[in-house]
Amino acid sequence: MSFLRSVLFTTPLIVLSTIVMDLISMVCSFFDRSGNSAHRVARFWGRTLMAVSFIRVRVEGLEKLDPAANYVFVANHSSFMDIPAVLSRLPYQFRFFAKTGLYQIPFLGWHLRWAGHLPVDRSNARASLKSMSEAARRVAERHVSMLLFPEGGRSHPEQGLREFKEGAVYIAIKAAVPVVPMALVGLRDLLPMGSGHIRSGTVTLRIGDPIATTGLRISDREELTARLHREVSAMLGKY
Repeated sequence: MSFLRSVLFTTPLIVLSTIVMDLISMVCSFFDRSGNSAHRVARFWGRTLMAVSFIRVRVEGLEKLDPAANYVFVANHSSFMDIPAVLSRLPYQFRFFAKTGLYQIPFLGWHLRWAGHLPVDRSNARASLKSMSEAARRVAERHVSMLLFPEGGRSHPEQGLREFKEGAVYIAIKAAVPVVPMALVGLRDLLPMGSGHIRSGTVTLRIGDPIATTGLRISDREELTARLHREVSAMLGKY
């Protein structure tokens, strides 16, 4: 029954809502080049995807954040539904990185570019560093936050939490904003890697304490990255 619901109801609605929201996002971006309106549309899209997938996202720790501040958010990555889940419940204007190839896809690529998200080419170290520096500039100057999945890709169930790359910490230190560890718990069970069948259920977005970067130098990034890994791992381990 759950499989038939996913095939006949959930999947078509996900595709339809994605196309419709992309079109609305592009119209908003035409009038609002800041990307803020497009992000509000994306948040509605995230809530829609969670609703049609019968997934409830529970948030813990949101009270730790200052509504007037901006941050670099860091989370584990275990499912294609991670970004919609975070969009649906994190009430901040944030941008994220997407692989350069996604920018070549009609509608999706247009939305990513006009909404202010940043392309990243992990195979080119110089281009990747340039993207990180641009992200830090936007965070500092435009008062927006960034969301990063520092594992560099979805983790396999048997691998556990993969080693974190240092890009998120680099951005936070350079922009002089706090970095916030987050744990997405349960999404891997509802959409396993390699599966197109979305199961219904409840997942948890757990938000840790913001870590200040004031006074830190770029040379401190390895130590802070290791601390973030420990904190995200601990939040995942509690479940």
